[in-house]
Amino acid sequence: MNKALKADRLSLGTCYYPEHWDKSLWREDLLRMLENGIETIRIAEFAWSKVEPTEGNFTFEFFDEFLEIAKETGMKVIFGTPTATPPAWLTTKYPESLNATMDGVLYRHGARRHYNYNSKIYQELSKRIVEKIAEHYAPHESIIGWQIDNELNCEKNEFYSESDTIAFREFLKNKYQTLEALNQAWGTTFWNQTYTAWEEIFVPRTTISNATNPHEVLDYTRFVSDSACRFAGMQSEIIKKYIKRDDFITTNGLFGNLDNHRMTEESLDFMTYDSYPNFAYCMGTDPEHGTDLNDRKWSRNLTEVRSISPTFGIMEQQSGANGWNTAMEAPTPRPGQMTLWTMQSVAHGADYISYFRWRTCTMGTEIYWHGILDYSGRDNRRLREVKEIYEKMKKLKDVAGSVYEAAFGVIKDYDNIWDSQLDVWHKSVEKTSQEGIFKASQLTHTPMDYIYLRETTRVEELAKYPVLFYPHATILTDQKVKLLEEYVSYGGCLVLGCRTGYKDETGKCVLLKLPGLLQPLTGTDVTEYSFIAPDEGKVYIDWDGVKVEAAVFNDLLQPLGADAKTVGTYVSSYYAGCPGLIENRYGKGKVYYFGGAFTEETAKVFLEFLGIAAPYKEIISVPKECEITVRSKNGKKYLFVLNYTKKPVAILLKQTLNNLYEDKEEKGEIEIEPYGTRVYEIKK
Repeated sequence: MNKALKADRLSLGTCYYPEHWDKSLWREDLLRMLENGIETIRIAEFAWSKVEPTEGNFTFEFFDEFLEIAKETGMKVIFGTPTATPPAWLTTKYPESLNATMDGVLYRHGARRHYNYNSKIYQELSKRIVEKIAEHYAPHESIIGWQIDNELNCEKNEFYSESDTIAFREFLKNKYQTLEALNQAWGTTFWNQTYTAWEEIFVPRTTISNATNPHEVLDYTRFVSDSACRFAGMQSEIIKKYIKRDDFITTNGLFGNLDNHRMTEESLDFMTYDSYPNFAYCMGTDPEHGTDLNDRKWSRNLTEVRSISPTFGIMEQQSGANGWNTAMEAPTPRPGQMTLWTMQSVAHGADYISYFRWRTCTMGTEIYWHGILDYSGRDNRRLREVKEIYEKMKKLKDVAGSVYEAAFGVIKDYDNIWDSQLDVWHKSVEKTSQEGIFKASQLTHTPMDYIYLRETTRVEELAKYPVLFYPHATILTDQKVKLLEEYVSYGGCLVLGCRTGYKDETGKCVLLKLPGLLQPLTGTDVTEYSFIAPDEGKVYIDWDGVKVEAAVFNDLLQPLGADAKTVGTYVSSYYAGCPGLIENRYGKGKVYYFGGAFTEETAKVFLEFLGIAAPYKEIISVPKECEITVRSKNGKKYLFVLNYTKKPVAILLKQTLNNLYEDKEEKGEIEIEPYGTRVYEIKK
């Protein structure tokens, strides 16, 4: 592993907490890890008091002793900064460092992530502990990387302390300069919310009927993200002064109200992810596909990570049952599921897998958050499976550094993500389409990427994809529109859904004919729109003889210009016969404007009509219970097959492929065991 995570092989790690265990266990634990293929450990992310037991009193002996054992055994170490859990002496003396509820009640000591990013004293004390730790430990030869904090914006991604209000005012002053500009952007003439002094502005507070100014909340969400990015940046700048040349800086995520792309770009060498597919069992079953699709949903999260870092690491891969004493009751992984979930991560771009955790903790809130070993520490089934995974990883050595191949992309951006959190109209269509497109991708075996539109995004990044979905681009800017126009004019195919282009970047509705700034590109005029009434049932559009559901919300359309034509019309509701799907030629490409949200079946039809569904169908045929992905490097392609069910499945290899697990050629029908995986090298 190096700064770009361009490893020469796949490798395993685990999370270890020497402060939880008697010193007599340390050497034995590290040697057992190494015997079973675990080469790297993460430590110290919750251990502030082990270095600064009282304010200003620093002692380094504890981790000095542990790191010497790591050196003697040959274990590599990722060292975590401990700012996720400030010590009791700090929160008692400086309660202004604590986060608060929307009503201003402080979150007290006793859990984790109870601090706020904007407390001046917390920033000073965080700088000092990071400086002391980095200065002292960074030269140690066992340390290969650093993790900033732990799961930024986890537990709570909203902050309502007095420190946050003060910082929010400064954020707004820097953005708007004057109150007049702020009042204009926030539309404060509505409900007489006009501000006449900066001191009148607070972070969002409890209001009657829970109504809030949506433009304020959108800016507040941007402020929360900015605060987290600045906090990570502060730590990164300190660590960079001391680390060895090849050591990396990362953090583990992903969590909400945070521009993870900006944070990575500014502060990290790459992102690592915490993958717990068994969380799905805490969420109930999927009504259409049962439990078989639930852990598969984590492929969607891994796709998000890959949008930040094409190759990345997993800092916490589930290895046991999940649960706190206060919440969550998830079962132990069944035989084969650890391997399945590990290969799920690798299939999506991970070159490093670290299991959470080595030993299951016997104290505290996470006594039911099991690791590889149970309380007794004896050898068990899960440890044996780790060793088996290690043997597989050795055979997949050449996969390291390869990149995921996607047949199409889904465009996202933070403005629209955050707007859909606060706007229930936007949320309704967005949730349906994001789930529908993901399921269609999975169940038709058509791999996809997420592509985030940012100020630095170039058209070349979009041009890699023959088809891009931008389901509900509610908030649009001139810069984004220009980028989309370039993509289509160069030959790309852009698919848009209803509720496109009706807001500006402040979140206010535009005084334009919809879809607003995208009307010229789409060749479409939205003449009327409506939620689908409960008594309507499902609404369909006829697209060349195929009935396509236009879910949740319907835009009624008319084509504009000589290059636009109606290719689908509504066949139900009072607007039957009205255009519901417009195709517009633009430059060398084309745009489809669809008047509804995308269900799974609707998205499948688009994938098939646009000729991108099942790109590997000439090589392999698999049932819908399996996921397939392909990673490629230097002209070689590696095909992953993942069986998410507790039943054996049959796949059909239509070409001769090399089974990398067994280093043998295979063709024809192959049975894959419950929760089984295969990795094939595709021959040229």
